[in-house]
Amino acid sequence: MTDYIYYSSDPVQLKDEGNKYFQAGDIDKAIECYSEAIKVSKDKKVLAVLHRNRSACYLKKENYACAASDASKAIDVDAADIKALYRRCQALEKLGKLDMAFKDVQRCATLEPKNKTFLETLRRLGAEIQAKLKTTFSTDSRVQNMFDILFNEDMDKEKKEKAANNLIVLSREDAGAERIFQNNGVALLLNMIETGKPEMILAAVRTLSGMCTGHKARVSIFIERIKIKEIAMATCNLFQCINDSLTGEDTMEYGKEEALVLDASKDLKTILLSLLEMVANNKVSGHGRDQALNLLTKNVPRKDLKEKDNSRTLFTVDHGLKKILKVCGQVPELPDQLSLTENTQLIASVLLNKLYDDLKCDPERNNFRDICDEYVKSKIDPNNMDKNLHAINTISGLLQGPFEVGNALVGTQGIMEMMVALCGSEREVDQMVAVEALIHASTKMSRATFIITNGVSLLKDLYKKTKNEKIKIRALVGLCKLGSAGGDDYSLRQFAEGSTEKLAKQCRKWLCNPQIDTKTRKWAIEGLAYLTNDADVKDDFVEDELALKAMFELSKDKTILYAVACTLVNCTNSYDKKEILPELVQLAKFSKQHVPEQHPKDKKDFVEKRVKRLLKAGVTSALAVMVKADSSILTDQTKEMLARVFLALSESPKDRGTIVAQGGGKALIPLAMEGTDAGKVKASHALAKIAAISNPEIAFPGERVYEVVRPLVSLLHTDREGLQNYEALRGLTNLAAYSEKLRMKLVKEKALPEIENYMFEEHEQIRQAATECMCNLVTCKEVQERYLEDSNDKLKLLVLLCGEDDESLQIAAAGALAMLTAAQKKLCTKLTRVTAQWLEILQRLCLHTNPQIQHRGLVIIYNMLNSDDSDLAKKLIESELLEILSVIGKAEDNPKRQEAIDAARTCLVRAMDLGLIKPFTSPS
Repeated sequence: MTDYIYYSSDPVQLKDEGNKYFQAGDIDKAIECYSEAIKVSKDKKVLAVLHRNRSACYLKKENYACAASDASKAIDVDAADIKALYRRCQALEKLGKLDMAFKDVQRCATLEPKNKTFLETLRRLGAEIQAKLKTTFSTDSRVQNMFDILFNEDMDKEKKEKAANNLIVLSREDAGAERIFQNNGVALLLNMIETGKPEMILAAVRTLSGMCTGHKARVSIFIERIKIKEIAMATCNLFQCINDSLTGEDTMEYGKEEALVLDASKDLKTILLSLLEMVANNKVSGHGRDQALNLLTKNVPRKDLKEKDNSRTLFTVDHGLKKILKVCGQVPELPDQLSLTENTQLIASVLLNKLYDDLKCDPERNNFRDICDEYVKSKIDPNNMDKNLHAINTISGLLQGPFEVGNALVGTQGIMEMMVALCGSEREVDQMVAVEALIHASTKMSRATFIITNGVSLLKDLYKKTKNEKIKIRALVGLCKLGSAGGDDYSLRQFAEGSTEKLAKQCRKWLCNPQIDTKTRKWAIEGLAYLTNDADVKDDFVEDELALKAMFELSKDKTILYAVACTLVNCTNSYDKKEILPELVQLAKFSKQHVPEQHPKDKKDFVEKRVKRLLKAGVTSALAVMVKADSSILTDQTKEMLARVFLALSESPKDRGTIVAQGGGKALIPLAMEGTDAGKVKASHALAKIAAISNPEIAFPGERVYEVVRPLVSLLHTDREGLQNYEALRGLTNLAAYSEKLRMKLVKEKALPEIENYMFEEHEQIRQAATECMCNLVTCKEVQERYLEDSNDKLKLLVLLCGEDDESLQIAAAGALAMLTAAQKKLCTKLTRVTAQWLEILQRLCLHTNPQIQHRGLVIIYNMLNSDDSDLAKKLIESELLEILSVIGKAEDNPKRQEAIDAARTCLVRAMDLGLIKPFTSPS
């Protein structure tokens, strides 16, 4: 027989019924009563009790989610409901939400501090939370968890990617890297590499990079356990971290661990040998070969030639020079060649050049040349044309790298003859290799003269007869180079009038033809790089906007950066020109010596027009892209040429806005920081021109603006030209006006002493620029402290500059003095001691016809009246200044001079406050 419950409509009665069922142990019926009461009750307090009671029922039924929900509803009504708080704590604990449960019982213990149940629960939950955190977040657990996910074939891709990223992040923390290492991490990471899956290899290599950063002991063990040569592109960063750790180029602290690795040279040699083996290994991909060459370029030659140790270069020359030469000699059109990218041979030439430049003495250089000579001769075989091609291509690589080594090889018996003979071969690959070698060999005038005598007709025949566009364009470039052998000397034209223009027109035609393959079109730019020595060619080229844009588009391929840079330097005439004195020209003509002549179209107005055309075609955007090129291809010489072009483009203030808008400001910063000394100076000068008239926030967005300071400060040295000093000071003045942080950066970069020196300069414009810069800097406390020192004449100089006749200089000096005396009251008194002329100078400022100067002078007077020196204030009022202040203060309001009038009146009010003068009153 079923029991029927007849519910009352009274919530209090229903609550009492529910309590009876709860005490009797009939939890289900208690829940029914409480639930019915909740439906009919409208009293918030009664509802809170009902929810609290039903929460207790749900705890008994182990329905912890409902128990927590009901307890929360009771707490919403009364936040101090201690029973509801504790019940919610119990429910949350069972649900695993220990931190939330802990907060609830903490509240209970606060309300009843002596309740033992609450205190015991609080202690127990605290211990459980700590234990859980230790287990959940311990590094060992995280490491193992990451590897379990990565090796689980059934795990979805997203979780694997997250695990890989977590492992990489973990490896970059010292504790995490150590736990990975201790938990058999190296073996597991090597297993990831052996899977052959790109994403697993990449994650493993990046994790190993983190583990190796700044830790010699782990690096040594790692080198013993991994076959380095099998990893190519993905291991580039890993190699770099290993190298930096072993050479000490990173800045991390090693602690006691460092003593475990007594000699890192053995490990460094292991790395070098592995990289060199990759260079000539036929199993390595072209991209992998590029990375190996890049790493050698970056880490083997000394970064600063002042360092004495070049042992890494000597080791590389002895153990790997022939391997690098092998890469240079590859002819992709022949069978069984190494895998190469378009950049590989150029990168190899750059490496050869850097290695040769790093040698310190003749015996070392002779050894380098002997190895090259021996290698080339070993490849020459009258019965094997392919080996001969390899030898000639190797020489081409040397001619693009350490030119004097390649040039010497070209001069050895039979080599030039072989190159000329190959031009006449029936095989197209022979012709192509030979023509390229002739092009690279004809850089020097003497060599060009030899080829003009022996090879021009051959190149012309090739150009006319061949149907292969690739050979045709190379033959044309050879003719272009020979035609420009005299440089921009108008009197040394190698070919007949108009020939170079015809060659250039053909180059432009190829350049603009998208049907021709990219590699062939790039040779057209090589041709223009030579032909643009001729001013007629320059003018025609910049007028051809399609050709310009085609060149800019092709420049995204980094292998022709040098040629593009050469072309732009020629078009902007930004190369160095020696100034020839007219007297010496007459003397040379009298003695029948050759005198260089300037082309009529190389004069200033023509150059300016060419610059305008280049800017219109978008040259700045193209330059910004070029600057971002791979460091091994973007050589110091190329950087210098790009800097020269930027400087030429920024010559006119009207063009600087265009340069900024197209990203030129940002692109100049790396050029000013790295490269040749001349290149860094040119780039810094261009930066100064832009910084002088641009809004720093727009020209150098974000944190880049702080990077501009150092290049500009470098131009303040006395060995720089006056124009560079002046424009650097103007740029720094603009930056110093921008923010306090930038002013502090100027102080940190030690610009102050240099700026102060130029304030003594005899040249008026430089002195003015330095004073204006100082005027913007005096708000810095560090600068103010220098003026407070007694051991210098800095304050005296400012006072004396206020007395100069140059109004711009007076404005700057008086402005600086006004701000200094306002910030440091002690300087008001010190000002009277630095020179006997101080009062006269101040009176002249206050009487000046220029409202700006007059206003600054009156502000200085007010600051002195407002100082703590009562004798000084009295002295000022007893002088003629009182009459000056009265005359100015009584003047009628005048918008043009209002600031000065108001300042004079403020000074008079201050004098009255001090009791030095009395207000004028008329008799009653």
